[in-house]
Amino acid sequence: MREIVLDTETTGLDPKIGHRLVEIGAVELINHTPTGVNYQAYINPERDVDLGAQEVHGLTNEFLKQQPTFGDISAEFINFLSDSTLIIHNAPFDLAFINMELSNLGLASIHSERVIDTLLLARKKFPGAQASLDALCRRFSIDNRHRDLHGALVDAALLADVYIELIGGKEPTLGLSATKAKAVAADTTRVYRKPRSFPVSEEELELHRAFVKTLVNPIWGKT
Repeated sequence: MREIVLDTETTGLDPKIGHRLVEIGAVELINHTPTGVNYQAYINPERDVDLGAQEVHGLTNEFLKQQPTFGDISAEFINFLSDSTLIIHNAPFDLAFINMELSNLGLASIHSERVIDTLLLARKKFPGAQASLDALCRRFSIDNRHRDLHGALVDAALLADVYIELIGGKEPTLGLSATKAKAVAADTTRVYRKPRSFPVSEEELELHRAFVKTLVNPIWGKT
C-alpha cells in the first residue's frame, strides 16, 4: 500500500485572494513505512510573499524568483503522487492551494476522498488536546528540534512519524484487525498441515536399551 505524506508552504493564507504555493514536500510510505523516496520543490509564486508567511518559512522573494513555476513542476509532481492516498495535516488548507494551482493549468483537482487528514485523526483520538504538528511531536516524543522554521519536506517527514503513531505505532498487527487476530487464534479447527507419526521399531528400542546400559546413572532409569 503506497501513501504520500504531503505538506506545502505558501505566500499567505488564502488562495481566493491570490496567494500561491512556494514549496511542496512529500514523503513516500509503503505499508506505513517511509521508503526514503521523497519529493521536494520550491516554486516561483509569481507574486510577493506576505511578511507574516515569510517569517514562518523563511523563503524570500529574491530566492523564489529564481525557482521554477508550478506549471514547470506540475507533471513531475502529479506523477509522484500517482493515485496514492494522501496524508495531510489540516488537509483543506493544502488542498485549496494545490487545487487552485491545478485549476489554473486546466488540470483535474485532487478529491478529498483520497485524503486522510491527520488533524481530524488527532482530534478524534485525543479530544480537547492540542493537535498542531508540534504538539503531536511532543505527545509522541518525536524529535523536532531541527524545525526552527517551517519547511514542507521537513514537516512532511515529521508528519509521517506522527501519522504512523496515530494509526497504532511502528508495530502494526500485520494487516490483521484485533477482532480477526483473536478469531484466528481461537479457531481450533484450523489445520496448517496433517499430523505426522514417527513409530519406533522394536530394533530401535533394543539399540536404545543397549545404549542406556553403557551410561552411568542414566535418567532413563529413574522413576
